[in-house]
Amino acid sequence: MYSLLLAIIYIAFVSLGLPDSLVGAGWPVMHQDLGVPVSFAGVITMIIAGGTILSSLASERVTRRFGAGIVTAVSVGLTAAALVGFSVSGSFWMLCLFAVPYGLGAGAVDAALNNYVALHYAARHMNWLHSFWGLGASISPFIMSYAVTSGMGWTGAYRTVGIVQAVLTCVLIVSLPMWGKVNRVAPPGQTDETDEAHGAATEPPGAGGHVPLAQALRIPGVLVILTAFFAYCALESTSILWASTYLVAERGVDAATAAAFASLFLLGITGGRFLAGFLADRVGDKQLIRLGFTTAGLGVAMLALPVETDVLALAGLVVAGLGCAPVYPAIIHSTPANFGRRSSQAVIGIQMAAAYTGSTLAPPLFGLVSAWAGMWVLPLFLAVLVALGLLMSERLNRLVGQRGRAERLARQP
Repeated sequence: MYSLLLAIIYIAFVSLGLPDSLVGAGWPVMHQDLGVPVSFAGVITMIIAGGTILSSLASERVTRRFGAGIVTAVSVGLTAAALVGFSVSGSFWMLCLFAVPYGLGAGAVDAALNNYVALHYAARHMNWLHSFWGLGASISPFIMSYAVTSGMGWTGAYRTVGIVQAVLTCVLIVSLPMWGKVNRVAPPGQTDETDEAHGAATEPPGAGGHVPLAQALRIPGVLVILTAFFAYCALESTSILWASTYLVAERGVDAATAAAFASLFLLGITGGRFLAGFLADRVGDKQLIRLGFTTAGLGVAMLALPVETDVLALAGLVVAGLGCAPVYPAIIHSTPANFGRRSSQAVIGIQMAAAYTGSTLAPPLFGLVSAWAGMWVLPLFLAVLVALGLLMSERLNRLVGQRGRAERLARQP
């Protein structure tokens, strides 16, 4: 039962990655068919991001009431309906309308599923699951390309992914009884060292009471990890959007070569998470976060070095991707240990909101900065984000360590 549900969750993560690249891959054709400027893609992505942030913040209350299984199934169903809606949209306002359930479904399922895995599965699975998400995100541009070249049009790509999501919804509904059983039995070898301190053993949905947003934000260390998560997601999204332009404008790299290595940044994240899965249980989340930020910083430094050859800069982009790989899964997986199982859903929901805020705001912010200072500033911008993420994650480690020592002293006779 435990392994079968894990297999379903792996499939869910692939499917969840599929819609994330569709707008970017299809927009060159979509905006022409809809008769709107290229810049209107930002409107769609902002609506999706807004819905995602709202549903992430509400995920704790909803998941505690209905359980992770039901929330995941309903959210994937909501996303499937939105994608089918995209496929029948003949005007821009219809895309904006269907972008609302698209974002609401994505945020709720992301928070619920990540918390469930953090509570019930080993660290290696968190890394591998996010690697599978990257696989899904990498596949969707090919789906869009095939749909456009085969005559199905961009609507065919959305319809295809929508059908895949609908099938997954049916599978999740059938699997609902498994979620409750896994909830009641912790996986072999998995413990939460802070359970005793926080008074929260493995518990079914609804146990322990609702943790309000304001209360979660007052937990020592939450604001620190939110800043680290914001910095990481800002680093990732800014690199994805602007790295290719930087290589062409500042390093004189051929456009095709720059595009290929920019895609290798994403492949580095996906492959790095797969490799990190083999180390996660032995190394631990704290060390993975530290190693990830440090390696990403090394990659950014390689990107900035003023040398004649472009090889170092191109390799630096790949190294930065490998460094980014374990940070997101490790932050999520460490949440129950850092803040207690009872509060983990609330904290992860806020973390998801911080993640989407960073991903949404940082790329256009760098666009403004580069318009004023020049594209050369990209490595400096990325270095600031790396330093902020590393500094905040290390501060959290100190806070958690101090709290643990204080709790051990308090339990001594």
